[in-house]
Amino acid sequence: MISGRLAQVRRYPVKSLLGERLPAAEVGESGVAGDRVLALVDEATGRVASAKQPHRWRGLLTLRATGTAPESARITLPDGREFSTADPDIDVTLSAAVGRPVTLVDAVPADATLLRSHPDAVLAAGLADEVAADESRLGSAAPGTFFDFAPIHLVTTATLDRIAADLPPGAGTVQRYRPNLVLDTAEDAFAENGWVGRELRIGPDLVLAVLAPTPRCAVSTLVHGPLPRAVEALRVPARLNRVEPLPGMGPQPCVGAYARVVRAGRVAEGDRVSVC
Repeated sequence: MISGRLAQVRRYPVKSLLGERLPAAEVGESGVAGDRVLALVDEATGRVASAKQPHRWRGLLTLRATGTAPESARITLPDGREFSTADPDIDVTLSAAVGRPVTLVDAVPADATLLRSHPDAVLAAGLADEVAADESRLGSAAPGTFFDFAPIHLVTTATLDRIAADLPPGAGTVQRYRPNLVLDTAEDAFAENGWVGRELRIGPDLVLAVLAPTPRCAVSTLVHGPLPRAVEALRVPARLNRVEPLPGMGPQPCVGAYARVVRAGRVAEGDRVSVC
């Protein structure tokens, strides 16, 4: 059995916006309470806005969202101004901030999709150019949320530390890879690959089933608030941990793992972790 502790709990109330670190949180079928419960919809295309399409949406990562619900969440703009998501003019404010008409929604639209630009193409072409992209459907991972694949993304401190060793000073890792749970164990970097098919227990109640390594896109390379652009944030995992997340996907640069909730529970930083 592998053991350790829970180092961080994080959530991102609005899809593709910066999020927040929490001392503790309830974790249920839909993931960390308040995580990815809101999203911006592009009024021109009807698609969900995602920084996975950097040429159009990289500016989302200059905004920060905090709070637990549509009625209480808040969004902070790069200039420090803060708005409630319940503000009647929030769509006008956010449209001006991202430079494109958008609508903030708290329900997954029927047939909701987003575009994920091919990461290697983004690295080759740069951020301003439109490149080939895959269309992904949302809403199936956890009802009522905007997750792409699974409601929980976890990563170990060993994995983050190994990547950080090859990044420029100050590039950051936790914020770039956007995990919900950061785990401190005695395992080597990228041990998460070997946890697929196993159960992860955190604190007295929470049980997760580890589903697959997490493939990385161009999001990790982008400016994240005060963190500068760092193309090595994708190139380093591509060099150190290129594996096939799911049959048929082919090798991908992976950091951390996806998981689903088997048994809900409250977790807090410092809780005991075990992989069974």
